[in-house]
Formats: sequence, C-alpha cells, structure tokens
Amino acid sequence: MWCLPSVRPNVSEMFKCSSLRRFHSPVLKQPTSATFSTTFSSESSPYLPPLFSVAPMMEWTDNHYRTLARIITKHAWLYTEMIAAQTLVHQQTNLDRFLAFSPQQHPIVLQLGGSNVESLAKAAKLSHPYGYDEINLNCGCPSPKVAGHGCFGVSLMLNPKLVGEAMSAIADNTNVPVTVKCRIGVDDHDSYDELGDFVYKVSTLSPTRHFIVHSRKALLGGISPADNRRIPPLKYEYYYALVRDFPDLRFTINGGITSISKVNAALREGAYGVMVGRAAYNNPWQTLGLVDTAVYGVPSSGLTRRQVLEQYQVYADSVLGTQGNGRPNVRDLVKPLLNIFHSENGNSLWKRKADAAFKECKTVGSLLEESLKAIPDSVLDSPISESPESGEDDVFADVHNVLPPPYKAVEQVMLCA
Repeated sequence: MWCLPSVRPNVSEMFKCSSLRRFHSPVLKQPTSATFSTTFSSESSPYLPPLFSVAPMMEWTDNHYRTLARIITKHAWLYTEMIAAQTLVHQQTNLDRFLAFSPQQHPIVLQLGGSNVESLAKAAKLSHPYGYDEINLNCGCPSPKVAGHGCFGVSLMLNPKLVGEAMSAIADNTNVPVTVKCRIGVDDHDSYDELGDFVYKVSTLSPTRHFIVHSRKALLGGISPADNRRIPPLKYEYYYALVRDFPDLRFTINGGITSISKVNAALREGAYGVMVGRAAYNNPWQTLGLVDTAVYGVPSSGLTRRQVLEQYQVYADSVLGTQGNGRPNVRDLVKPLLNIFHSENGNSLWKRKADAAFKECKTVGSLLEESLKAIPDSVLDSPISESPESGEDDVFADVHNVLPPPYKAVEQVMLCA
C-alpha cells in the first residue's frame, strides 16, 4: 500500500505499489475496488492547478485524512502536516514514518518548519526521493510552541532575508517548486508596505514564485492558535493588493473561507488559488465533495458515502498496526471519518456507536459494520450534490474598492553572486 524508498532511493522505483484488494461487508454494500492512479512524473506536472488546496493542519492532515480526502476529490491539492526540518535531520533512519505517502495522494505538498538554513536544505534533500510535488516553508504558524522559539513559523516574517536564504537553500536541494505560507503581518508589523517588503525580498532573493497568504495578521502575545484565527480581522484587501502589485508572482488566499461558494467568489475576483482549512476537515462531504465539479468543472465521480467508506476501509485495514506498537490503531484510522455525516440524520447516534465500538472492534471494517447501522441508507447511498448552496454573501464583492495604495520597493535587495 505504501510507497517507501529503499536504502538508496530510486524515484522511478518508488511508486510500484500493490493494488487495493476487493472486499465485502454486510453493511458496506456493492463492493468496489479502488481505482487510484499510481503514475507520477517529476518532469512535468500532470495535475490541474491549485485552484483549491487543503491547508496543512497539525494532527489533522495526516496520511489517513489525506487518503480519505483523495477518495472524495481527485483534484484538490493536499498538504502534509508541518514537519520540522530538524526532525528529519535527526530521524534519517526512520524517514518513512514522516515522509512516506501513497501515490494516490498526488498532487501533494510537503510543508517544512524551521529557521536553520542548513537543516532546511538537508530536509529538502532527504524528502526528494519521496516525490512530493512542491515544498512549502511555514512562515505563518502563530503557535507559541513554534513562533516563540528560534524564529520559527510566523516569526520568520520579521526576517525576510533569512526566509529568502532558506528558500534558496531548499530550492537548491530539490527539483520541484518551492512556496511560502505566511500571514499578512505580525503584531505591530502589520502595514501593507511591510507585507509587500516581505514578498518582494523573499521573491528577489530566492526562486519562490508562489505565496499562500492567510489574510490575518498573527498576534504573538501568548494567545492561542484558535484565537489567532478569530481575533485578528481578515483583510482580504491586502491579499488582492499583492495580486495587483506582483503580477509575476502567484498568490493563494487563505483564512475565513468556509464554503465552496466563497471559494468560487474569491476565484472570480482574481485569486490564483484558494486554501481551505477546518471546513475541509469538519465537513469533508459538503466541502471536498464539491471541489471537482464546482471548482474545477470536471465530472463528478458519482461516489456515495458508502462507496467512499468501502475504499477507505481497504486502506485503513491494510495499514493497521504497521508502524509498530499497535499504531496506527482503529481509533487513529477512524478519526478522519468522524465528520463525514456532518448535519445528517443519524450522525450523533453513529458517533456514539463508533465510540462504543472502539472498545471491542479490532478492525476498521468491523467498527463500520457495527456503527453504520445508525445511518439511513438514503444518506449512505446518495451521491454528492454537484452544485454548492447559493445565497451566501459575497465577501469579496467590494474588495477592489478598498485596496491599499500600490506597494513600491524602498530598498534594493543585494543579490549574492
């Protein structure tokens, strides 16, 4: 199931994986075998552009969630959890635990965290054989555990020269595009000109041509990451000003976008791409399930939730306990499924049944067989709607009328010979 490099990895050999086996369950009717593509080209991207991407989220966007997400949407871009560069450097005999992924997850981006240029360069080199489609540097995490130690996460925005050096070092050790995820500011360093300086310097000092911009500033006064997603106001006008002022760069918008209707509204106003975080995790069926048709304009897979669970069960039971010490266990593997019936009849009862079943069930298949009795067949067997709900206010409708004045670089960046 997993694609793991050998001791001396060969990229061309990486993606030879066993096919998914068919299975049957009394609850999961009409058994189907998964039909994932297992091809990958490092020379040219065979994927559609990142109009929609799922944000990297610690303890959420792991291999299990990404497997579920890819069954539901074939075209959304997926991100790993942030992986500290130092972790990879110190765990070189155990890289598969952090970097291995199944080939159906493409297109997939590795997000690195860190501030030590040498460690980031080594981490990029170590990740290369695994075949990620891009490498992203986290310059946006406001967590005190990250930003408060060693100029990590969003604190990096205060040192664009260091970020430029880090991005050049990463790029020198990979053959895929490198990108930056950032906020619009940090504490009192929140003017549009300071944001423009950051983008200008990083893009001048490095080959970075794509920035993912969370349209809130970060507050580093000890407030929680949750409060950092709520207290600082959204300033979408800063994002669209970057689009205006840096026409040779690409910008993905992030922050406060909770539905496919809002995704399409942002794209209509000129966004290159949209990144969605918690909405994609907390309501995957109504969010990810609409991406292919409503965002990319391609035909729906027509899968029902029953069929999605069939495919996910094959994956889950094939990796059960493969990391040693009983991990991943049934609870780990069921965690991404807990929101798939969001707001549906039987959802609360299903969660209670699943919670009770954890005590007895040794496989994901047996847990689903026991717990899905709570969900009506009409919910399990209905395909995803092909169009998003309408009627939401267009939060981007007037954004171009409130843009800040154009950015003008006030400092020439000295390029290293």
